[in-house]
Amino acid sequence: MKIAYISTYLPKECGIATFTSDLLHAIALHNQESVQHVFAVAREDYNYPDEVVFKIDQYDQLSYIEAAKFINENGYDCVVLEHEYGIFGGNSGIYILSLINALHIPLLVNFHTILEKPNVDEKAILIEIVKRASLVIVMSNYAITLLKSVYRINSGKVKLIHHGVPEFNLDHEQAKISKGLQGKKVLLTFGFLGRNKGIEMVIESLVEVVKTEPDLLYLVVGKTHPNVLAHSGEEYREYLEGLVKVHHLEEHVQFVNSFVSQTDLVEYLCACDVYVTPYINEAQITSGTLSYAIGAGAAVVSTPYWHAKELLAEGRGVLVEFKNSVKMAEALAKLLSNVDYRMTLRDNARSFGKEMTWRNIGLRYTKLLDKVVPTYDSSKENVSFSRDEMPKFSWKHIDRMTNQVGILQHATYSIPNYREGYCLDDNARALLVTLLAQRDFADKKLDRRISTYLSYIYYHQREDGLFHNFMDFQNRFLDEVGSEDSFGRTIWALGVLLREMQLTSYYQLGYEIFFRALPNFNLLRSNRAIAYTVLGIAEYLHHQSNDEVMIELMRTLVGKLIREYEASSDENWQWFESVLAYDNAILPYSLLIAYPFLNDELVKQVGLSTLKFLESITIQNGALSLVGNQEWAKQGKHISKFGQQPLDVTAMVFMYREAFRLTNKKVYFNRMLASFRWFLGENDLKLGLYDEETKGCCDGLESYGINRNQGAESTLCFYLAHTVVYRAFIDSDQDSR
Repeated sequence: MKIAYISTYLPKECGIATFTSDLLHAIALHNQESVQHVFAVAREDYNYPDEVVFKIDQYDQLSYIEAAKFINENGYDCVVLEHEYGIFGGNSGIYILSLINALHIPLLVNFHTILEKPNVDEKAILIEIVKRASLVIVMSNYAITLLKSVYRINSGKVKLIHHGVPEFNLDHEQAKISKGLQGKKVLLTFGFLGRNKGIEMVIESLVEVVKTEPDLLYLVVGKTHPNVLAHSGEEYREYLEGLVKVHHLEEHVQFVNSFVSQTDLVEYLCACDVYVTPYINEAQITSGTLSYAIGAGAAVVSTPYWHAKELLAEGRGVLVEFKNSVKMAEALAKLLSNVDYRMTLRDNARSFGKEMTWRNIGLRYTKLLDKVVPTYDSSKENVSFSRDEMPKFSWKHIDRMTNQVGILQHATYSIPNYREGYCLDDNARALLVTLLAQRDFADKKLDRRISTYLSYIYYHQREDGLFHNFMDFQNRFLDEVGSEDSFGRTIWALGVLLREMQLTSYYQLGYEIFFRALPNFNLLRSNRAIAYTVLGIAEYLHHQSNDEVMIELMRTLVGKLIREYEASSDENWQWFESVLAYDNAILPYSLLIAYPFLNDELVKQVGLSTLKFLESITIQNGALSLVGNQEWAKQGKHISKFGQQPLDVTAMVFMYREAFRLTNKKVYFNRMLASFRWFLGENDLKLGLYDEETKGCCDGLESYGINRNQGAESTLCFYLAHTVVYRAFIDSDQDSR
């Protein structure tokens, strides 16, 4: 078997690095012919041992993708991921998703941390990892409880395997002699130092304990945690040292400021009379240090954090209250003065710890891998998607963002950001959503929404038919003339109004605004503004199909797009411009929409050619991978992947819907669905942007993760796409009858 480990690795001074090294060697004991390689995640450069074949740059997402490619191309049978949020790059370690979702082989995951109260990203990342994993390993029963209750994960693929420990064959007194501790009663705490370790509680308890135990020595073994050192230096260690002096405990407390070798650690653990883990809160799902102490057969006193309550049950140790030095003193005094009691705890711990030796743990992992690898189904997941799997349409966040004036532009998370005011773009989109959704998702507030967004558009139109775009919260215009894009989007929405609206007063106002703007149609220069306007004219023509003047105006505008295409395209670049920028699919979509009215095969041909060119760049392995707005995609240059915007997804949905109408080719229907599923997690980060709780949509995919703000544009684009896909399902059902 050829195994790839994704983890930090020695010589990095890190508990997970040590765990991975121990696991690798434990599996080798049972399968000496196995090939085991490490893909080491790090920011710094280390002098790695030979088993490290690839260094993943912690903060470079491309490095994760390259690692996946290396694994896929070099004959590995499985991947073992050691997961801890902080060791991977991006928000909450999101970059690891880019790696695991590109793998073509089974994935086994060790979760070293499972949070009871994760943030949005932490929860989504863990759920996505479990979804991709063939098998998940946790190190305590409470971890399984959290996976079920907090993350709603079926425990069918979850296995409990305790943290491994070394063999402890050194005699207690021999270990004391080796460490020069003969004649001492030894308390021990080891591991990285940080405020959460609660060592001050033990020091304070010793004031009473040493009165009856004058030969007591408390050893605090370990360096300050690298993250603590980077932000606070040795402040905590210096505080503890000061506390020792204040209580005159210099002869009873000793700090060993080093990352000790396993040989040293075994000697310390075998030499100690009592091991102490005084953590200050319960949220510790796995403690390697406590596991080592149990494996060594130590008498343990601990605060009742999650892992301690489980490992020290059934007489394997003593629990005392958090931050209670009086109770700690009582527990230590009782243990140190009562040899029989202490030996009973040691025997119980030692008996349990025998099952946790790395030799036994390695055998369990080997058996699991032998079972998982041959049964792995490497075929692609079923990509079918039905109407019932769509999130339910909801006006909740749209209404949250809308007041009596119109819909606000931006949100801070899901809360409207009044400072940014309003824009015509979003109110036109809001009118478009409201009109398109009325057939399938109307409610009693529908009329009020149409009135609000239409009146906003009316208020923004100038005498010359153009529009203002931006307005602050005090209803003051912030521009003289809005962008051509905002003009075009407004014409599109008004065209739908003229096609769909039954109420005479709304129709008359929409008609007046539309035709007041008409003289400006031919003056447009922006390709996207022209495309939006063509869409508006097409909607109008569905209502007034004999308006020859409007048909010729459409022909003129479409002609501009065709000329732009002919000027910019060549054999390798079938596009209207020398760059793929934003809202790209709206350009071929407008040509496909115009074709039935113009009956010009060139229009259809260019529409389908540019569609195919666009999808050659944006459809990867059947999923949507958009051009990002950081640098766009320029002819002959690198394609920017972030930030990807919902705006572009919605245009793809519209484009594929129309391509399916024209050609009846199922591939276009499926790609429409694949585009919509981008919102639900079928994207480059493998995280959903639609928020089931707020009913809003996040603003985009960035290199660091999800932009969690839920502004008007992203939410409206989600629901525009939703209405199109939902109606496409219904029409498809009707066609099949």
